[in-house]
Amino acid sequence: MSITDFTGKHILVLGAGISGRTAVKALARHGADVTLNDRKLIDTDDDVWQSMCQAGVRLIFGTQENELLDDIDIVVASPVIPRDIPIMAEAFRRQIPVWSEVEVASRLTDAVILGVTGTNGKTTTTTLLGEMMKATGHKTVVGGNIGIGLSEQVADLGPDAFVVAELSSFQLENTLTLQPKAACILNITPDHMDRHHTMKTYVSVKERIFRNQTSEDWAVLNYDDPLVSAMAQRVQSHVLFFSTTGEVPEGAYCLDGTLILRGHGVDTVICKENELLLFGKHNIQNCLAATLMAHAAGASLDEIRTVLKSFTGVEHRLEPVRTLRGIPYYNDSKGTNTDASIKALEAFSGHLVLIAGGHDKMTPLDDFMELAARKVDTLILIGEAADRFETAARRAGLQDVRRAGFDMEAAVKMAAEIAVEPQVVLLSPACSSYDMFDNFEQRGRVFKQYVNAL
Repeated sequence: MSITDFTGKHILVLGAGISGRTAVKALARHGADVTLNDRKLIDTDDDVWQSMCQAGVRLIFGTQENELLDDIDIVVASPVIPRDIPIMAEAFRRQIPVWSEVEVASRLTDAVILGVTGTNGKTTTTTLLGEMMKATGHKTVVGGNIGIGLSEQVADLGPDAFVVAELSSFQLENTLTLQPKAACILNITPDHMDRHHTMKTYVSVKERIFRNQTSEDWAVLNYDDPLVSAMAQRVQSHVLFFSTTGEVPEGAYCLDGTLILRGHGVDTVICKENELLLFGKHNIQNCLAATLMAHAAGASLDEIRTVLKSFTGVEHRLEPVRTLRGIPYYNDSKGTNTDASIKALEAFSGHLVLIAGGHDKMTPLDDFMELAARKVDTLILIGEAADRFETAARRAGLQDVRRAGFDMEAAVKMAAEIAVEPQVVLLSPACSSYDMFDNFEQRGRVFKQYVNAL
């Protein structure tokens, strides 16, 4: 796709977080007339705001009136901003195009875009795919829903470079022309219902990742997830499936501990499951998906194998912290919903001391707690979700349920006092972090700090 000329375009960027600031810098650099607005009152004396002012950006903080839309050509909304707030509703009423920062990035580069979405596993798969593409020797950047904004990273990339993007539903919601050469949906389970309201809407937003693909592009789909595999009937691109439960028509699958690539009726061994440093069925799925994406984008199997056998995972996802007096401690702070935490529990044989809870997304708890009743010896609850979680846990038959209030240090100390071999202490909250922390990263690092201080 040709790079868009923003010269003279009047653009309103909503939200002064990382995404908004990144979009502002990129758009101003490409000649746009930019206004940055945030409902929060922000002290503009900081250097970051002064540099924007020097670049000609208008800063309007502490108010958000519909008059901001007058003479605006494009609105760029940060991912956290829902489509139904007054100024967004007014923008749609006026038929002003509303973009995400990812849409901006896609219009500022002719590099090859590889997009990964799904409810869980996005960060691991995206990071792994990024390493595979770097192994090809091509310039590769990794971003989107992780790291810094994409529109800052794509500057000066040539057409032979790769942009590996983790894409959340919030980012996909306002994409219009994004066309990944290869795109993947890892799985879809209930999440962000406070934003999308229905599963039908959530699924359709995720499926936007394929919206502009053609028969020359690739769609990588989870064969084991009915919601995802059904998309094969609707996409225009060439479909590749991955599965951990059986063979696939074309794609990659795991059978009897061996990862296999299937293309044009020919099966090729990728590697053995026991050669991977990642563990858990969900990580096998992530490895298969990344392999298909990388292979479709031109990476050789040898390059893919080398990365698969050396990749140790990402911070906050089943991350080993330390072993103390024979008890392993794992940080799975990225378990921000019940499905992610189910995958974490499934990775262990049992005898867990589980720390869970946080800001409650109000997703169903039955499946999570039924599994916890089989795998967890002691459940330690933190945060505002504790009441609902305890009720569900006891209903599922989990007997030893304890509380640590809003105190991660107390939860870690309680777990250390309880745990005996062969138990494992696991933080996997099944909740977002916003009742106690700025984000799941901060939550994970605080957990690790207290574990390392034991």
